[in-house]
Amino acid sequence: MVFMGDRATLLETGRFVQRRVHRPDSKANAAFGGDAAVKSETTDTPETPETLETPEIIRTTETAETAGCAATAESTEFTENTGSARIGRSAEARGASGTTGTTGGVESPESAESEARYRRAADAGNTASMSVLGALLLRRGDLDGAEPYLRGATADGDRAAANNLGVLLHQRGYPDEAAGWWRVAAVAGSAAAAHALGRHYRERGDEPGAEYWLRQSAEQGHALGAYALADLLEHRSDVGAERWLRAAAEQGHREAAYRLARMLDRSAADDPHDAFGRPGSGPGGRGADRPDVLDRIMARRDDGPVAGPATGRVGEAEQWYRQAAARGHQRAALHLGAILEQRGEPKEAGRWYLISAKAGEARAACALGFLLRDAGDEESAAVWWLRAAQDGDGNAANALGALHAARGEQQTAERWYRAAMDAGDVNGAYNLGLLCAAQDRTAQAEQWYRRAAYAGHREAANALAVLLLQAGDATGAEPWFSKAAEAGSVDAAFNLGILYAGRDEDRAALVWYERAAAAGHTEAALQVGMALLHQGEEQEAERHLRCAAGGGSAEAAFRLAGVLDSRRPPPGPPALGEPMPEKTECEEWYERAAEQGHRRAQVRVGMLAAARGDVDSAARWYREAAEAGSRNGAFNLGLLLAREGSEREAALWWSRAANDGHGRAALRLALLAARRGELTEGRRWCARAVELGPAEVAERAARLSEALHQELTA
Repeated sequence: MVFMGDRATLLETGRFVQRRVHRPDSKANAAFGGDAAVKSETTDTPETPETLETPEIIRTTETAETAGCAATAESTEFTENTGSARIGRSAEARGASGTTGTTGGVESPESAESEARYRRAADAGNTASMSVLGALLLRRGDLDGAEPYLRGATADGDRAAANNLGVLLHQRGYPDEAAGWWRVAAVAGSAAAAHALGRHYRERGDEPGAEYWLRQSAEQGHALGAYALADLLEHRSDVGAERWLRAAAEQGHREAAYRLARMLDRSAADDPHDAFGRPGSGPGGRGADRPDVLDRIMARRDDGPVAGPATGRVGEAEQWYRQAAARGHQRAALHLGAILEQRGEPKEAGRWYLISAKAGEARAACALGFLLRDAGDEESAAVWWLRAAQDGDGNAANALGALHAARGEQQTAERWYRAAMDAGDVNGAYNLGLLCAAQDRTAQAEQWYRRAAYAGHREAANALAVLLLQAGDATGAEPWFSKAAEAGSVDAAFNLGILYAGRDEDRAALVWYERAAAAGHTEAALQVGMALLHQGEEQEAERHLRCAAGGGSAEAAFRLAGVLDSRRPPPGPPALGEPMPEKTECEEWYERAAEQGHRRAQVRVGMLAAARGDVDSAARWYREAAEAGSRNGAFNLGLLLAREGSEREAALWWSRAANDGHGRAALRLALLAARRGELTEGRRWCARAVELGPAEVAERAARLSEALHQELTA
């Protein structure tokens, strides 16, 4: 971090210049509060530390906490000297201790009339007036005019003049002489000069000297001294940095407030008792999906925001973000917006994103685009994404690419994905791979996947492995699956389990299934549950099956229901006049699987309903299973219809089941044909039943066929 200036003039540092940010007309103003945008109109450079070119001169309308500027020694020094018999300052001189404007009814020293009075008093030898006039001319950039007055006041022992003389000499390119005058002022008790001297020493690599003088400044309550000391201590990983950041922040230093919030964020994330869920910020690709709040804002950045409940140090961090953001710190506004969005307050989050985005923060513009997209305003979202992408935000470029891809504008999508990649966002290459794969441009897809995978993109490595596996190159796919899985790709871990299972390496497969299941992969949890069932570990299997079923797996719901069903005694037929029994948990899981189209579950639900005497429900579920191709469903539906007297329709469903290989259905058709006197048809179905089995069905069908044969030959 640079602590000393480069001999630029005061005006070159931007100390007295306020940059104006264009206020674009946007629906975001109305959506998130137009008044918020006004706060971002005046910005400075809060992301850089204060430079030494401008320490301790008369303050401007900007507040002293602004990084890149310095506080005003005069507001401290003159107040201390007010009423001194040695100096004997006038009311006008005492008025210089305030900010621009009037202080306590005294005229501002910046007015022409006041300057003329100061000049007359200074020319008459008034020390305080010489100090004030010299500082005023120094602020104006009139170094030649300021120097004699500052030297004169310094010779009379005015420590504010000594400090400002150091500033002037530093501007002229004489840092060592400037440091000498700063030392004079600092020894005399000037906190501002001690701050400047400390930064002078730090630039020259003398950290002990820098710490001594910065500590002198900080302990006198000087906000910039406290901030600079905190920065030095944080650079050395000293735990005392937080104390001084807090001291500076409490005095209104906005950069200190921001950095204190960042420090609290990081410590909360490292504390398992105070942290909240922080999504992984690795290079996982999102394609066209909406990234997580944190991933999309600060992916691969070391200053990503942490969002969560306002408790403990995390809640304190939010307060400091809010303080810094309210003072115009654009990154703090970005972090605050992320916290609020994560907490489910999108309107308030959007207001802070808007402030930050208008101040030039590309990541805030990108985040604002996602908020607008989620609110249904895709057009405005695209405007902010475009703004962010043009400022070099790769995430916004990816979002634009996904937007155009969804509209079928493949060439435009590819252009934005390339822009994301050029901005250093590896997701751009991954998304290009997805785009090419969707167009069956397999060679190009492999090229982009490989590029992203070599850059460490775990999902690209998984996609590349899938592509290689589909091409029959299992040997080439395995290492990429392994790399992706080791990097945290849940899908890759599951795919690796499938790969090992295909080789009958069940133990290795189970290891990867378990890893994927632990990360919440539904199908992996199902596979683990089935493996444990096979091993007889029913209790542990139930836990995994519940996870998978809760994640939406119909097969898991069916198998979980089967586990529960096996534990309950078989229900007896309902007694006459008794109410219909309530559904058990196993039946509820069967129904959940059945509603997802699981045919075996539909048959089972039908059987349970029939056992309860609920014929209508049984028929409905049997029919759904039968129409979906379940031969058991068709057979059971036939039984139900035959019992209700609809033998003709029953025969149709039995025929469908028998043709699909259901031996009992073939036997039923044989019996039905025999009753009708259709002996030849009956023998045909008997032969089919013998062929299909099972053994008891085949035996009965053989006896029936013999009886029909005797009838035919009688």
